[in-house]
Amino acid sequence: MPLKIEKITDPLTLGEGPHWDDRQQALLFVDILACTIHKYVLSSKKHTKTKLDGRPGFIVPVEGETDQYIIGLELSFVIIQWDGEEGSPAKVLRTLADVDQDVSPKPRINDGKADPRGRIFAGSIGYENPPGKFSPKQCSLYRLDKSEVKKVCGDITVSNGLAWDLERKAFYYIDSMDLKIRRYDYDVDSGDVSNMKYIFDLQANGVEGFPDGATIDSDGNLWVAVFSGSCVLQVDPVRGTLIQKLAIPASQVTSVTFGGPDFDVMFVTSASVDYTGPQEPPGGCTFMITGVGAKGLPNVCYKLQ
Repeated sequence: MPLKIEKITDPLTLGEGPHWDDRQQALLFVDILACTIHKYVLSSKKHTKTKLDGRPGFIVPVEGETDQYIIGLELSFVIIQWDGEEGSPAKVLRTLADVDQDVSPKPRINDGKADPRGRIFAGSIGYENPPGKFSPKQCSLYRLDKSEVKKVCGDITVSNGLAWDLERKAFYYIDSMDLKIRRYDYDVDSGDVSNMKYIFDLQANGVEGFPDGATIDSDGNLWVAVFSGSCVLQVDPVRGTLIQKLAIPASQVTSVTFGGPDFDVMFVTSASVDYTGPQEPPGGCTFMITGVGAKGLPNVCYKLQ
């Protein structure tokens, strides 16, 4: 199948956090700066959204529910209820935990995902002023197990991409300001991580831009969105080598996941915010890509109970 890239949304301000819900065959994602959550149904091509009271960093469905989601909202992990219809209000059902309450100026929760056991891993991003300039090393990565939150690591500036490989007992993580990809040993039973090392350096591999959101394919290779790099990288995390650089028709590529009935469709989010100069369409669009020659793994729901 030849490579095909098509846009499935109009430009968003800061599209992020794509999650494929295979139960509904729908893509969930957020527009952080527009304070909106989004749903795109593959079969009908129906795209809906609703506005929140605050900036969402990620959205993950609650296991066993079709209208409940956990989101990172400013500095809180909250459960919301949304029927997925255009403009239909999202109701906050409960707040599970707050983070970074002692950090000043205030950061916000950024990228987050459920690990293989349904725990939420999500980190914060430093206060931003001016746009694109973040307070350094004031943030952390957290793990939320039911309603108990634990700091996984600190000294983070821009918490981003997360992926797990159960076979290799590995957790991959990105602080965008590192310009590198981290690997940790991962204990699936406890959710604990240890023995951090860098396994890929963008600059050393001649890649311009900042590593952002990430996912993993069924062969254990990482796919990493590159902000200000107009691409998604496929990386072999064992050898630490670049397999390919997939060009995306947007400069500010923010995240990537696999979906579709066979998990062989790639979805890529991007931003149109003026970080590096005015972004012309299709910058900011969400893209669907077929023919990449790889398959992903199911995205995991959050286990509330």
